[in-house]
Amino acid sequence: MIRRPRLSTTGAFAPLRQHAFRAMWIAALASQVGTWMETVGAQWILLAHPHAAVTTALIQTATTLPVLFLALPGGALADVFDRRRLLIGIQSVQAGTAGTIAALAFFDLLNPIELLVLTFALGCGAALTVAPYQALIPEMVPRKDLPSASALGSLSVNLARAVGPAIAGLLVARLGPAYVFALNAVSFAAFAVVMASLPRKAPAAETLPEAFLAAVRAGERYVRFSPEMRRILLRIALFITPAVALWALLPVLAAHRLGLGPTGYGLLLAAVGAGSIGGAFLLPWVRSVLTPNRSYAVCAAVYAAVLAALALTRSPGLAAAALVPAGAAWIVVLSNSNAAVQLFLPGWVRARGLSAYQFVFSGSQALAAAAWGVAADRFGVPGPLLFAVVLLVLALISGRWWPYLDTVPLDRGTKVHWPEPHLLIEPEEAEGPVVVLLRYRVPEERQPDFVRAMHRVREARLRTGALQWGVFRSGEHPGTMVEIYTVASWEEHRRQHDERLTAADYDDELAAQSHADGEPEVTHLFSGSP
Repeated sequence: MIRRPRLSTTGAFAPLRQHAFRAMWIAALASQVGTWMETVGAQWILLAHPHAAVTTALIQTATTLPVLFLALPGGALADVFDRRRLLIGIQSVQAGTAGTIAALAFFDLLNPIELLVLTFALGCGAALTVAPYQALIPEMVPRKDLPSASALGSLSVNLARAVGPAIAGLLVARLGPAYVFALNAVSFAAFAVVMASLPRKAPAAETLPEAFLAAVRAGERYVRFSPEMRRILLRIALFITPAVALWALLPVLAAHRLGLGPTGYGLLLAAVGAGSIGGAFLLPWVRSVLTPNRSYAVCAAVYAAVLAALALTRSPGLAAAALVPAGAAWIVVLSNSNAAVQLFLPGWVRARGLSAYQFVFSGSQALAAAAWGVAADRFGVPGPLLFAVVLLVLALISGRWWPYLDTVPLDRGTKVHWPEPHLLIEPEEAEGPVVVLLRYRVPEERQPDFVRAMHRVREARLRTGALQWGVFRSGEHPGTMVEIYTVASWEEHRRQHDERLTAADYDDELAAQSHADGEPEVTHLFSGSP
């Protein structure tokens, strides 16, 4: 009787009650442990080569750079195709790639160029994995548990960061990196087997899948015209760009400044992971006492203090102690941002929106890691770390002008509220463009309020399919306001009707229509050529 209320109050581990989520989470955790082991092994190999500051940082870049090219297409694939089968295929290819790295290492044929290229290939698989994996989560857990599921996702990454490097450090020191790469291949294969064993959800038969390129464009459009989503992406980029200096420069800091070997480096990463685990346990409490904006500010300040300590110390013990709060700050910022994205995105575009988030998150890591590596190679490690401190302080201050926007009250469930169009012609699905015209009866004294309210409607039209939008006054009838927008095809407009509008969009329409008399008169215009 004591345990149940406490668990339901915090909800931290509630998603693990769902069998499918629990199995997928454990499989992902094992795969992430393998990935961190591979990262440590690869970085330690490169430390023996000239310009180690650059080459070890390039491992981070090779892992995350593919997101810049594959995140958005990967999100479209995950929204168009069966996500479970997609994950099985990707993990199988990942297992083969990691196995190739292991084989080359066993026969002492692995040079830096080959290692970076194959690591880039693993990064491509990781870029394609994130969207289908995260988009499956809302299908497996209730909406109320999504923040906890997001925190558990971050916990698995950071638990892997605590365990993987420590194991890798011991294996590299005693057996060599080839064994680390082989275990990574096994972890990918295990993930594929678990996904294949999960029961397949019956496919929904309401609409045909979108064409791939159209799906990519629709996802890009949704993010571009969602102020809430754009603000989340801005906040995460401002944090990640300086924060990734820790991950990019920690190998060089450990080897050349603190005098540690592979085991010591693994323990430093384990300290970050331990802090992240502690941060995951503290998350429910943090969310209960701090708003997302205050939480972000506190975490940025803590992380800046850690980077300053690392830049100034030569003590391995002090460095390890400082890395614990860095791990906690990292997981709080990432979990809050990821949960905000999960809660905001409607189901039809969830994978594409998550891929946009991953694009900014990993793209910031890839570009910034390379820049921090080059800076450390030229100026040494302390200078770039202190400059990262300055950037984190600026990110903290910027919250005054660019805070997170509150998305919790927004109902993101689908709401089919437009009346079915009654046409006397039968357009083809691909026919277009289609012009939609709505006439509202709005007394002149209410028109300024109507136009202001229509700004929110504009965003909903554009992010769900409209290519152009405008609202006009009628010259012949002063009490008439005309909304007009264009969509690419009749199919796109049908998707607006049946699957893309949310209850929050409906509330925005009601707010605008409250200034008008009655319902608008709707007209659909097609090309003049039959």
